Amino acid sequence: MRLEPIANPTLPRRLGLPALAIGSTVVIASLLAMMAGANPFSVLGLILQGAFGSKFAILETLNRATPLIFTGLAAAVAFRAKFWNIGAEAQLYSGALITVVLGTGLLAWPSPLLLPVLALAAVLAGAVLLLIPALLKTRFGVDEVVTTLLFNFIFLLFISMLLEGPLKDPMGMGWPKSARVLPEARLPRIVEGLRLHWGFGLAILSAIAVWVLQTRSTLGYEMRAVGNNAEAARFAGIPVNTVLVKTALLSGGLAALAGFSEVAGLKGSLTLDLSPGFGYTGIIVAMLALLNPIGVIFAALFVAGIFVGADSMSRAANVPTYLADIMLATALLFMVLAIMLTRFRVVRD
Repeated sequence: MRLEPIANPTLPRRLGLPALAIGSTVVIASLLAMMAGANPFSVLGLILQGAFGSKFAILETLNRATPLIFTGLAAAVAFRAKFWNIGAEAQLYSGALITVVLGTGLLAWPSPLLLPVLALAAVLAGAVLLLIPALLKTRFGVDEVVTTLLFNFIFLLFISMLLEGPLKDPMGMGWPKSARVLPEARLPRIVEGLRLHWGFGLAILSAIAVWVLQTRSTLGYEMRAVGNNAEAARFAGIPVNTVLVKTALLSGGLAALAGFSEVAGLKGSLTLDLSPGFGYTGIIVAMLALLNPIGVIFAALFVAGIFVGADSMSRAANVPTYLADIMLATALLFMVLAIMLTRFRVVRD
């Protein structure tokens, strides 16, 4: 048996296989719920209710989806050009770090001026951080999977050192966390009294901007060309290495916006547990969205809904929240298989 490329996959094939992947994930989750001694329909219903069953639940799901949109976009942009950025976690923390450094008093400006500057500084921090692996790849052929993955651990250790040293809040009762950013550096709430902030709006605008860039600009065309066939793109006169560097700068900046939004919009300070793995989960979001920037929004809502709903379901049905992790891992595996079968057919020799 072998795989044969499909020149023009039909619309039912492009949409049906991903839908089948999601349906298969639900079936697997139902079987696991039964093994845990719970009613699978009740468990799935509790997840939906916990994620979308009330105004509070919906806003919490949107809140959880905000950093996932940013990291999902970061992965989608990079993967489209075949630049495998696995370091969104480090880039997220770089955005959070610069937000804290500038937003705790170094720049005592009014909000309309301070917030855009903090967001731009976060983008630059993430872009510079990913520029190093990009240059190593384009100049010396170093595998970016290794370098970006290792940067996650290196940068987290760097953050830990800062939180135990120069950035440690003297009023934090000994806890390793930074001082809180100024009120002028906080993103306003979309709904007063609840946690959803305008970082969500920024994430939606970022997804639209990336979609326009990829579909309506020369750079977007070059990124797709490099991703489809780098050698053919080089033969056609496209500067492949330059495109990869530009892609890395954009990807790193998008991931860093997740750190900015978490600090300025939600937490108010920097801690080591600022991200429970948003950078890695963003890869799942990008794959579920088939690397489509608009699809990233819906994939992030799906993933966030699973996490938020699983917390509520666990308390009501006495089923471990690990079910959510298994669902996401299964969804990723099935989606990768669906993508492969969308582009290739299995032929028996």
